[in-house]
Amino acid sequence: MTSVAPVILLAAEKESAEVTDWAARIGWVVGLGLFVALVYWLMREGWKWRGTLQGDLPELPGAPDAPGPARLSMSGRYHGSTTAGQWLDRIVAHGLGTRSRVELTLTDAGLDVVRPGANDFFVPVAALREARLDKGIAGKVLTEGGLLVVTWEHGDKLINSGFRSDHAAEHNEWVETLNDMINKTETEGAR
Repeated sequence: MTSVAPVILLAAEKESAEVTDWAARIGWVVGLGLFVALVYWLMREGWKWRGTLQGDLPELPGAPDAPGPARLSMSGRYHGSTTAGQWLDRIVAHGLGTRSRVELTLTDAGLDVVRPGANDFFVPVAALREARLDKGIAGKVLTEGGLLVVTWEHGDKLINSGFRSDHAAEHNEWVETLNDMINKTETEGAR
């Protein structure tokens, strides 16, 4: 009988589990949800404000009716555009800040950028300034040389646009071909 007495004492000392305070828990969940919604709304307003500040950027040119035969073509990702020399100053006006899939086609007339689900644009060969390999642009950092950056002039602003091919080995050929076209255009313009 002595073994039964400690078990009875332990059972008598046990208390029931604390009841969950549902009102406090629901209050915390609603508060957290409102905080997340506020942060999202502020980010969206900041994006729209940046677009308003960049409202002086002219409309993007469309591709000509007969651009000529394709010299190069590439499919991949468009990672955004920034002010040249400032790799974190994203340009959002006219949809240039929207990341998307991309089909690039280089012709003698210029660079045709076709983006499903976003605004397409065309960079005339006279507006091209430079092509290089880089590792990052506006919040996207890749391995060294993993990004094709094309510098072009639109209005009075120099813009860097970042592209990544589905086949990164294509980048070098794009840089060489674009820079050759730019050099020929500058040489012909100097005459």
